[in-house]
Amino acid sequence: MARHPLQRISSPSRGFSAMVHILGLLSFAGNFAYMQMFPNPLHEGFGGDFQFLTIIGLALATATFVFGFLADVTLDPRLFGIKNVLSVCSAPLEVLVSILYWGLCAIDKNLVVPPDLELPFLPDFGFHAMPAIMLALDLMLLSPPWTVKGYGAMAISMTIAFLYWGWVEYCFAKNGWYPYPIFELLITWQRVLLFTFSAVLMTGSTMMLKWVYGKLNGIEEFKREAFNPAKVD
Repeated sequence: MARHPLQRISSPSRGFSAMVHILGLLSFAGNFAYMQMFPNPLHEGFGGDFQFLTIIGLALATATFVFGFLADVTLDPRLFGIKNVLSVCSAPLEVLVSILYWGLCAIDKNLVVPPDLELPFLPDFGFHAMPAIMLALDLMLLSPPWTVKGYGAMAISMTIAFLYWGWVEYCFAKNGWYPYPIFELLITWQRVLLFTFSAVLMTGSTMMLKWVYGKLNGIEEFKREAFNPAKVD
């Protein structure tokens, strides 16, 4: 299968592309295995692991790489297309998770992790950095250019942000606690601001990834779109 003319490295392929997707899946599988070996009591309530945006993002990243690897093995363009569609959501979401997590940790780690449930560095890095790194690598080297514009990116981001907020509130109604301590500190209008800010940040992540893709692959149009996200033509 011939690669897109603006795609840097051949993918799907049974060479470098397959190796990247295998490495990513091994990393993600290690994260899921860690949760089984060292269960967190907060994960035992209604919603389980999927109360956490980190785990939702990890699951979406895993699905993206599963389809990427299957496309590498079969060289099926339909599977490759599914991987690329999932990537439009999973890559910006994982970048958002990394920015929010490490940003809040720099302010006060207790905002995102209760003091008695902190992770050692390696699994912490595996959950909150590796998915973003692997998905960005897949995008920059192994994917055709994204066609999503600023308005589309904002629509996707707002949908994900407020669907997650609704899910978090539903889980809270069942469990009596929030998955992240910061939610306990905020009243309703402050949560609205937090999730709106997160949606804007995720939109910015999409545009940033497009800009880096354009810079790396010499696509001036992508670089212009990143600085003019409202442009739709």
